Amino acid sequence: MKNILLWVGALVLGTVLGLLGIEWLNGMMEFVAQAFTRLFQFVAVPTIALAVITTLAQLGNGQGVGRLFGRTLLYTLLTTVVAAGVGLLLYIVIAPGNLPVELVSQGEVSVPEGLAHTSYYDHILSVIPNNVVTPFATGNVLSILLVSVAVGLTLSHLRRTQPSDRIEAVVRGVFGLQDLLFALIRALIRVLPVGIVAFAAQLSAQASAGVVAGSLGLYTAVIVSANLLQMFVVLPLFLLARGLNPVRVFRAMTPAVLMALFTKSSAATLPVTIRSAEERLKARPAVARFVLPICCTINMNGCATFILVTSLFVMQNGGTVLTPGTMLLWLCIAVLSAVGNAGVPMGCYFLTLSLMAGIQSPALGIMGVILPIFTIIDMIETAENVWSDSCVCAMVSAEGQSASE
Repeated sequence: MKNILLWVGALVLGTVLGLLGIEWLNGMMEFVAQAFTRLFQFVAVPTIALAVITTLAQLGNGQGVGRLFGRTLLYTLLTTVVAAGVGLLLYIVIAPGNLPVELVSQGEVSVPEGLAHTSYYDHILSVIPNNVVTPFATGNVLSILLVSVAVGLTLSHLRRTQPSDRIEAVVRGVFGLQDLLFALIRALIRVLPVGIVAFAAQLSAQASAGVVAGSLGLYTAVIVSANLLQMFVVLPLFLLARGLNPVRVFRAMTPAVLMALFTKSSAATLPVTIRSAEERLKARPAVARFVLPICCTINMNGCATFILVTSLFVMQNGGTVLTPGTMLLWLCIAVLSAVGNAGVPMGCYFLTLSLMAGIQSPALGIMGVILPIFTIIDMIETAENVWSDSCVCAMVSAEGQSASE
């Protein structure tokens, strides 16, 4: 409770500082916020790699890994499909209209040059590593996950079939690196309230950027409402169905959800998510360190909602008739695309732009209009993604405990 009050106090203080409108103070807060984001991104990459490798190496048998991964994938797909479904339902009910032609024309200059020419195949190819260093140097979360799973499963196989002192030395070395990493993470979390002050100040200073209205406002209302419904209604229902107390789980995972809100990156938040799951939620370490790295890569509830709603909005503005069949087809596309999206800031924005470019929709102007308000959307989506990751972890951990009793 003490930590929660400290975080809330930092949030309030940062908001007040940002609203003062002092230029030098805003500059300093932006510097501190960027510094904290970079530090958590620094520890995020080794967190993913070491957590997956150690867990797979320690589980030791294919059945245990398969069962754990199967339950994770099941809950991930269920929550992501429902998230997209909620977005589709609200899009039909709220029915945002088309944007003015003049506004769309102005939006074309806002989109970074060259992004519209990046195909979805390019995203898939970028996941396949061509050397060991590149995935870690570029922070490609999916590539890191693939490499880590391969190394972890190989170590597990060698420990069973060809046990030797050399293999055990490698495993002990990896575990030692993980202990060192988690010590660094604990130190970062202790000083995180300073970062929260900076994040909140940065956000409140940018709050006067403008007010959306008309069809753009309705589009924004669809996405924000869908995310909030998923966070505070749908996911708690999933927890209740598994006999878990949603309030208790949310209270335990609040540090991770708040961190995600400000960093806009599931991957950068992962160290806080794992520590919160183990120390506050009391999830089993073997589950938390396996499920959460995978979830931060494939469990993208907010991204599925954004891809679906934005794709329908872009196609509608381009003259496409949105039949029920078209909507259901794009619901499936949104879910599959979200699963393959990396947990980085603006990841689903660029992915949606690529999808629209692939079907020759007039995406540039409309995506440019959306870009100024995407920061707020991205914050809410990332918080939802991490909260969903937490729910999946809680459900898988609870099932494992029930099975072992």
